[in-house]
Amino acid sequence: MKHVTIYTDGSSRGNPGRGGYGTLLIYNGQCKELSGGFAKTTNNRMEILAALSGIESLKEPCQVTLVSDSKYLIDTMDKGWIHGWKKKGWSRGPGKPLKNVDLWKRMSEAVRGHQISWKWVKGHSGHPENERCDVLATEAADRRGNPEDEGFQG
Repeated sequence: MKHVTIYTDGSSRGNPGRGGYGTLLIYNGQCKELSGGFAKTTNNRMEILAALSGIESLKEPCQVTLVSDSKYLIDTMDKGWIHGWKKKGWSRGPGKPLKNVDLWKRMSEAVRGHQISWKWVKGHSGHPENERCDVLATEAADRRGNPEDEGFQG
């Protein structure tokens, strides 16, 4: 299996507000940058979408190290919260709706076939790849003409 390192970050100008995500994929010394933005969304949605954009861009099963400054994303995946939500019909329990369910469903499918190690890094702490993802995310959030985030419920 190929080993790919994916760095991610999400941004929101207001929460909710204009948002964007930035993703770096590094394989065999090569780097690919991905980004996108939305007219109105949340920071958490952009954090998840940053990871999704990287994972969904892989063309074959890979060994992945995914690095993010989002505890929400890392804990959901690393601690297996996503499996519990799925077992409960994509909820946190009776009368407890799950936020971002559309993205978590996509994530559940996207990770299939990959071996992913989820790593947290402190944001805005000088980590070069995380800082680059932050720049990509904020630039994407600030673009004019970004589409609506269809899954955003706000």
